[in-house]
Amino acid sequence: MSPTETSITPSTHPADDSCKRELSIEIPADVVAKESAAVLAKYQKLVRLPGFRQGKAPASVVRLRFAQEIQQEILDHLLPRYLQQESTKQGLNPISQPQVTDLHFHEGEPVRFKASFEVLPTFELGTYKGMAVEKPEVNVTEEQVDEVIHRMREQQATFVPVEVRAIADGDFAQVSLSGTPKDGEGDPITMEEILVDIGGTNTLPEFSAHLRGSEPGNEHTFDVVYPDEYSDERLKGKTFEYHVKVTGVKQKQLPELTDDFAKEVSTEFNTVADIRTRIRENMEGEQRGNLRRQAKDKLVEELIARHEFPIPEALVEHQIDIRLDRGLRALAAQGMSTEQMRNMDFDRLRAAQREQAAKDVRASLIIEKIADAEKIDGTEEEVEHEVENLAQQSKQTVEAVRKRLTDDGALDRIRDRIRSEKTVDFLYEQSA
Repeated sequence: MSPTETSITPSTHPADDSCKRELSIEIPADVVAKESAAVLAKYQKLVRLPGFRQGKAPASVVRLRFAQEIQQEILDHLLPRYLQQESTKQGLNPISQPQVTDLHFHEGEPVRFKASFEVLPTFELGTYKGMAVEKPEVNVTEEQVDEVIHRMREQQATFVPVEVRAIADGDFAQVSLSGTPKDGEGDPITMEEILVDIGGTNTLPEFSAHLRGSEPGNEHTFDVVYPDEYSDERLKGKTFEYHVKVTGVKQKQLPELTDDFAKEVSTEFNTVADIRTRIRENMEGEQRGNLRRQAKDKLVEELIARHEFPIPEALVEHQIDIRLDRGLRALAAQGMSTEQMRNMDFDRLRAAQREQAAKDVRASLIIEKIADAEKIDGTEEEVEHEVENLAQQSKQTVEAVRKRLTDDGALDRIRDRIRSEKTVDFLYEQSA
């Protein structure tokens, strides 16, 4: 071996279905000596030592005083360089942070170390064209259209006073109320002239129970226990004492289903038939999209079942990070505080995400390989269209959004996503 060669002992183990690789690397002594001299000279020039002017301390003193720092800088310069060189020579592309072990570093000797890392798996594509997938027919019933129209009428309902009488289910009690948390934690609640749907599915049962049979002028004091899953973070799991005064009784009145109602809904409609046609078209489009997404999901599941190969742990961990980040953002949007998030059991959460994260990684690798085989890619026009959509949503200029995405490396992620979606579309079109 010549003095400038590097010794590599690859442990590829092609038969053990592993994504792990290990290289044993030796950096020649003359290379180490040259790097050591350069680093030492830099330290001599820059460091300040008692009793010496800057740049005048003897090399032996500097080497002794900063031995650990100098050694670390030498390794920081040489190890990544030689690892990259030898990985390239071996045709290996590390996808995880290399772990360095068995480091041997002594003055006048070669530096020896082992580096272990993960690489993408190699596997052969199985059959992916013509896979069988159920494609149900779109079916929107008249009853479903009627339900949508009913909700539209509900949105334009009016509430009309009724004669003074005892309040019954189906009535809306007009009340003014004040509430105080029984445990002393939380802010008091005060509301004037609100409507309570007696017996309604969205009305807490305590309100219906205490107001049913009441009449205008009556006053009531009672406790309301909010369930732990209540939507309002300020109230969930708490008990409030309410003082309620009934000021009136009203009933909901829906607008008549006439052509005049259709015109009030939108200037695009002239008749009730117009509304029904638009609703049906929208529902069929939504149903068609849902069925298509479900069919694609099943195709991907079938692809995963047809391809068994090792997947890198680094990619699984990264996918778990993505899924957790997405989940935490959703919880924050629902009102969960940072302090509440800190108290979550992240080890348990990560474990719960592992199985699906592994499926995501496997599917991504298969789809990428199919895209390569079929020469599917995201075009510049498609990427630009995404950028324009993001600019419109964020109310920023296209140029500003493009620069931000470029700086963040997000343009490549957008292109990869487009490529993946087009590949799954291709599989769907090719399915039986």
